[in-house]
Parts: sequence; C-alpha cells; structure tokens
Amino acid sequence: MRSQYDYLAVLAVCLLVTAPLEWVGRGVYRRGPDVARAVLPVLLVLVVWDVVAIARGHWSFHRDGTTGVVLAGVLPIEEVLFFVAIPLCALLTYEAVRRLLRDG
Repeated sequence: MRSQYDYLAVLAVCLLVTAPLEWVGRGVYRRGPDVARAVLPVLLVLVVWDVVAIARGHWSFHRDGTTGVVLAGVLPIEEVLFFVAIPLCALLTYEAVRRLLRDG
C-alpha cells in the first residue's frame, strides 16, 4: 500500500539516522555557507536534468508516492528535497568517518 508521503518519509529517516553524526564530525550543519557551495550547484544541475528527462518521457514519478506538489510543472518537490537531503547525509557521514579515522 502506497502513501503520498512515502518519499518524504524515506528522506526524513535518512536525515534522522545521520543527524547524530553532526557531533561526531566537523559540524556540517554549523557550516551553512560551505554546505550551500557544495550542494547548490549540483542541485541546480540535477533539477534541470530531471525536468528535461521528465519532459522527454525518460522517467516519471508514481503519483501515489508523492504529495502532488510539483515545481516547473513536472518535478515533485520530494525530488528536489532528495537532492538536498541525500548530499547532507553523505557530508555528515564523510565528516564523521574522516574524524574517526584521524582520531582513531
């Protein structure tokens, strides 16, 4: 059984699971400008890529798995949030592992 909040729920779980790593690593969330410089260029490229791919019929998103809020007429907001949440999780993990290897 699908829910319109499935995609958001997965993103929330990813963020919750990696949130404690903020205190293990160098504090990703405390370095907002650095994070923005890392995430925003990739976000812009991937959003454009997704919009073009959806418009050309290369892929789509299941309506029952998204809230129905779309950007540019075709891109679910969850997909945009994916391009922010997953890099944040990756940065948190990277910084935590880097610190543990350095200090261990």
